[in-house]
Amino acid sequence: MSTKNVILTEDIIQKKLKRIAYEIYEHNSGETELILVGIWDRGLILTHKIAAILKEIASFDIRIVELRLDKQHPLEVTLSETIDITGKVVVLIDDVANSGRTMLYALKPFLQYLPKKIQTAVLVDRKHKSFPLSVDFVGFSLATTLQEMVMVDEQIREAYLV
Repeated sequence: MSTKNVILTEDIIQKKLKRIAYEIYEHNSGETELILVGIWDRGLILTHKIAAILKEIASFDIRIVELRLDKQHPLEVTLSETIDITGKVVVLIDDVANSGRTMLYALKPFLQYLPKKIQTAVLVDRKHKSFPLSVDFVGFSLATTLQEMVMVDEQIREAYLV
């Protein structure tokens, strides 16, 4: 039986998301449009929450795109719409960066374009990565053992270590 050790409560998660949104704004304040790409499903929920905060503080347009992939077999990646990101800023958002694999494969549909930049954001960044990926905007960074997993519940009310 595994026990869950809560590392972030709902109140703290809201504060972390607000800070992430402000950091995204600060790094992209001169842009006219920002494309937020949420990885289904918790990453997409976080994307909508971050977008709502950005809409309150930023003057640039915000476009949300849903990205779906099977996290166990991530070779097939689909987007909710076909979008040309050439010359644009994309922020790829997920709940947790565990190994870095999901985020790495999520970049696949964007490799056919020449974006201005692609940034990454996660609520929790676990330091033991198996893939060469660093996250630009992090709510909470955590060093874990290789056996431990970081999880976020479906309603984004808490994050915990298993």
